[in-house]
Amino acid sequence: MKKTIFLIIPSLFLLVSCKEAKSPFVREVENYAVVDIKAPDLSGITDNGKEVLNLYRFAADEVDAIYWEQYFGDKQALLGSIADPFQKTFAEINYGPWDRMTGKSFVEGYHDRPLGAGFYPSDMTKEEFEAWDNPDKNSPYTLIRRGEDGSLQTLWYHDAYNDHIEKIDNYLKAAADITIKPSVAAYLRSKANALKTDNYYESSLAWLDMEDSKMDLVIGPNEVTDDQLMGIKRSYEAYVLLKNEEHTNELMKYVSRISEFQEDLPGDPAYKTFQPGAGSNIFSCDALYYAGKANAGIKVIALNLPFDTDVQRDRGTRTILLENIIKIKYNHIVSPGGRILLEPDFAEHLSPEAFYWNIAFREVAHGLGVKETVNWKGSVEEALGSLAQCLEEVKANAAGVLLVCKLQDHFDIHHLFTKEDALATFFASLVRSERFGEGAALGRANIIIYNYLAEAGAFQRKATGQYSLDYKKMEAALSDLTALVLKTQATGDKAFAEEFEAKYSKLNSNYDADRLNLGLEKIPADIRFNFVR
Repeated sequence: MKKTIFLIIPSLFLLVSCKEAKSPFVREVENYAVVDIKAPDLSGITDNGKEVLNLYRFAADEVDAIYWEQYFGDKQALLGSIADPFQKTFAEINYGPWDRMTGKSFVEGYHDRPLGAGFYPSDMTKEEFEAWDNPDKNSPYTLIRRGEDGSLQTLWYHDAYNDHIEKIDNYLKAAADITIKPSVAAYLRSKANALKTDNYYESSLAWLDMEDSKMDLVIGPNEVTDDQLMGIKRSYEAYVLLKNEEHTNELMKYVSRISEFQEDLPGDPAYKTFQPGAGSNIFSCDALYYAGKANAGIKVIALNLPFDTDVQRDRGTRTILLENIIKIKYNHIVSPGGRILLEPDFAEHLSPEAFYWNIAFREVAHGLGVKETVNWKGSVEEALGSLAQCLEEVKANAAGVLLVCKLQDHFDIHHLFTKEDALATFFASLVRSERFGEGAALGRANIIIYNYLAEAGAFQRKATGQYSLDYKKMEAALSDLTALVLKTQATGDKAFAEEFEAKYSKLNSNYDADRLNLGLEKIPADIRFNFVR
């Protein structure tokens, strides 16, 4: 089958050659290739719409400032203490003195990253938190602090970051006043209120109702991946997006089949009883700007929001494919990395279309499965705690490619690429993503999937350092893994989750060899952005 490549060539540049540099941080910085996110074609956008985009970016910059405080603390004090420009750049990439791939400190005077980042007192233990009787402690939107007497206290996000939120409120309301889209105005006013009250249900519904705008702003505390202590607290982030309406219309035809995709998941029907809301949708967008958690370390290429399970049940979710970032990562990491990692016969199955669809259904899979345990242990997050996020990433990655294979079996997308393309591209992306490391839930999830596939005999790593694949065993193993995770989530089996993660999340010698091979060929681990205004 003839393969195509995306015709997008972002500029890559290095701050200085390794021969000239004396800094030990040159290699770490170069591991994040710089790409230009160019100013978009706004020929179809009104002058009011262009001003709305400017206001979105101003709001996003305030979110960026909040995230520095939330995750680490005093940004200027940290950066001002670093003389080495490469070390300072690395701190800016990581939004703090801790390498996000390892959790290790790379700035003198700082300990390794606390599991709870900046959400909790650094000396607080899980046991102390669990024994503390406070109704607000489990809110995703409270910080935990110590009072003068040493006791634990809660501090609501909207109080902790009031100055920044007041500015965001002004920007969003100004944008609401000038937009010509009633649905946009309703969303922006609702989001402004949510940020000032930490009550996001209504604004999430308003966001899902906003389907007729070419522009989008995802803003607020969303993901819990930074909270590796309790798995509760959400991090601030923002994305400014421009919708590709043609591709969105192509994707939207799959929305009506959400319940079918739920049924297609493997395993006991009792473990996939959740019924996603009928208001789900899928958008394809170009990312214009990232801020906060979104811009820290590894850059995501798709979203599935909101995370609120009540909203998911009542209305559904929105999957957003960040099309320009998907293209950039495929062209500069997945494809060249895959040709190094896979034997030639398997590398021929690398496909940009398969990568795009694998990502699309990975995000769809986030909205499927089960959200509440079936044995009265509460939500999956409550039952599994800090283990929940890693298992959710395992489920989404494994189930996503399985759903793509199902679409191939149903002859839905067989004209775009083959099932072998989907599986080979998935595996190449999996191996390169192991470099995200053990320090984050996504990195651990990739390591778990790799080790599970290895145990199932789904691949062989040859003496040449390249992989051969057994597609049938890979598909079967991904099915078994998805079913196992769905069962663990549905039963809230925390003891098994701990045992499972401990067994499969260990790096091995293949990881070191693959990382070396990719490094020798200058394949970056990820990207960072140069936003061109």
